[in-house]
Amino acid sequence: MNYREESLKKHGEWKGKIEIVPRVEVDSREKLSLAYTPGVAEPCLAIQKDPEKSWELTRRWNTVPVITDGTAILGLGDIGPEAGMPVMEGKCALFKAFGGVDAYPLCIRSKDSEEIIKTIKLLAGSFGGVNLEDISAPRCFEIETRLKEELDIPVFHDDQHGTAIVVAAALINALKLVGKRMEDIDVVINGAGAAGISIAGFLLRFGVKNVVACDKLGIICEGDDRFNTAQRELAKVTNRRKITGELKDAMSGADVFIGVSAANCVTKDMVRSMAQKPVLFTLANPVPEISVGDAKEAGAFIHGTGSSEFPNQINNVLVFPGLFRGALDVRAKTINFEMMMAASRGIAECVSDGELSRDYILPYAYDKRAHEAVAKAVAEEAVRTGVAGK
Repeated sequence: MNYREESLKKHGEWKGKIEIVPRVEVDSREKLSLAYTPGVAEPCLAIQKDPEKSWELTRRWNTVPVITDGTAILGLGDIGPEAGMPVMEGKCALFKAFGGVDAYPLCIRSKDSEEIIKTIKLLAGSFGGVNLEDISAPRCFEIETRLKEELDIPVFHDDQHGTAIVVAAALINALKLVGKRMEDIDVVINGAGAAGISIAGFLLRFGVKNVVACDKLGIICEGDDRFNTAQRELAKVTNRRKITGELKDAMSGADVFIGVSAANCVTKDMVRSMAQKPVLFTLANPVPEISVGDAKEAGAFIHGTGSSEFPNQINNVLVFPGLFRGALDVRAKTINFEMMMAASRGIAECVSDGELSRDYILPYAYDKRAHEAVAKAVAEEAVRTGVAGK
C-alpha cells in the first residue's frame, strides 16, 4: 500500500478524525432542563463558590488539549498551525482509543513564546492536563518549563519526554538480549533538538554513564560555541571524554546508536565500526537514518525504527495515552521524572522474557496491556512521590 496516497484519500473521506459526541440525552423538556437552562445554573454557582468543583461537575477531569504552533511537524518542519492539524487530530484519536482521554487539537497562530504561554494559561481552567506537540527547539524548552512552573496541572511535551520514555523502554529490553548493562554502554545520539536532548538527559538519569550527542555541526563538546544554548548545556553532562569530529567518529566503538535526525545519514561502515552486537534505534520519519536492510547487512544486532512497517516500532504512542490516563486518574499536579521512569519500566515489562526477541523488544502500539500498565505505573508513582491531588 502507498500509505501517503491512501492517507490523503482517506482524510478526504473522513473530513476529520475526531468529533464531539454528547454524553447526555436532550430529547425531552425534562432532560433539556437538567442539562441546560434552568438546571445548569446550580452547578455553575457551585463552581463559582469553589472552582475545584469543576473537577467533579464537568468533563475537565478527563480533558487534554494537544497544542502546537506548527513549527516542527513530524519530519516536515515549520509548515504552519493549520497544516499541523491532521497530526494533532491523529494524536487526539490515539488519546481516546488507547487511554480513554478526551483530547482536542489547538493549533496556535503564533511563534512568540510569551503569546503561546499566555494563551495556554488563559485556557488552563478548561483542562486536566496539557500536551505540547511539535514545537521547535529551543523555544519548546522555555514554553514547557514556564508552564510547569506556573500551572497546577500536568504539562508534558511529548516530542521530548514521550520519545525519551519509549526509547528507554526499548533499551531496557534490548540490553537484556545483548547481555550489557546501562552503566557500561556507550550511547551515541544523533540529532540534538527537543527529542535528542531529552533522550540524553533521561538516559543519564536512568543510569547510562557515557552519552555522546551529535548534530549537523558534528559532535557536541563542552567549550564549542557553535552550538545553541540548550546544546551547550547538554555538553556539560555528556561527552565526558571530550571527543570531537563527526558522527562517524562518535559511532566508532559505540554500543548503541539513537537517531532522531535525518534520513540516510548513517552508512554501513559506521554500523560496522560499532561494538559487538550493536543496537540501532533509527527514528527519523518518514525515512530512517539507515534502511532496515542496510543496517542488518552491516551487522546490526537489534534495529528499531519509528515505523509500523518494520519490527520494533519505537513510537511514543506507547507512552502518552497511558501516561495521561494515570496522571488524570489521581489528579496529578505535574509529571515528574519518577513517573516517566515508571512508564518506561511499565512498557518494557509488557514483553516477557519468553516473548523477548531481536524482532520483538516492545509491545505493539495497539496492545492495550501496555497502555494499562503505563497508566497504573504512573498513577502509583504520582501517589508515592506526593504529586497526586486525590
